[in-house]
Amino acid sequence: MLKIRELSTGYGESQVIFGSSLEVERQKVTALVGSNAAGKTTLLNTISGINKPWGGEMEFLGENITHFSPRQRVEMGLIQCPEGRRLFPTLSVYENILLGAYPRRAQAKKEKNLKQMLEAFPILGQRRSQPAGLLSGGEQQMCAIARALMSDPVLLIMDEPSLGLAPIIVSQVFEIIKTVQMEGVTVFLVEQNVQKALELASFGYVMENGKITLSGSGRELLGNDDLRRTYLGI
Repeated sequence: MLKIRELSTGYGESQVIFGSSLEVERQKVTALVGSNAAGKTTLLNTISGINKPWGGEMEFLGENITHFSPRQRVEMGLIQCPEGRRLFPTLSVYENILLGAYPRRAQAKKEKNLKQMLEAFPILGQRRSQPAGLLSGGEQQMCAIARALMSDPVLLIMDEPSLGLAPIIVSQVFEIIKTVQMEGVTVFLVEQNVQKALELASFGYVMENGKITLSGSGRELLGNDDLRRTYLGI
């Protein structure tokens, strides 16, 4: 579904991503793991069109999107659920979720998708009139995921969905991701929680200093001695 070939990018004169290549398979969970400042979010923002590539190519659904605008990518169904949730704190939960239906491709399904979101996340239905900024961290993450799903994604890119959450909420978030994938949405998951990400993913990549250094099935990577020592402390 998504193919990245020799992608390079950065900020100003500082290069962050160095010739990285990866693929995301349709209707699977693909994980990208690595330490803080490895370049994961920069890579995602380049895939989403927020950062401009310095070199390389990106292909989505068989079409070269390297120079497409973020809006064009969204209209194709390439949707990002960003790190830190990025909700509008003074808007209600209901209003934040509805903002996800902004793309033209999602307008026709807005009411149907809204009903599904409030059924899938009952706590959001209970708090629909409450300002999103007053939600707990876990509730805010659920709201961000619901907003992203309202865009009717073909590929859902999730950047650090478990960041800053209590362990029990982390488990709930990963169950939600599993459910989303089982319902036919392709997921590209970027996570610092290496264990949970690779347990869920069909395939994974490890990024270090802006380069892909390891790849393989989730099970293969979890069995890799170097990865276990570096990221799992085993």
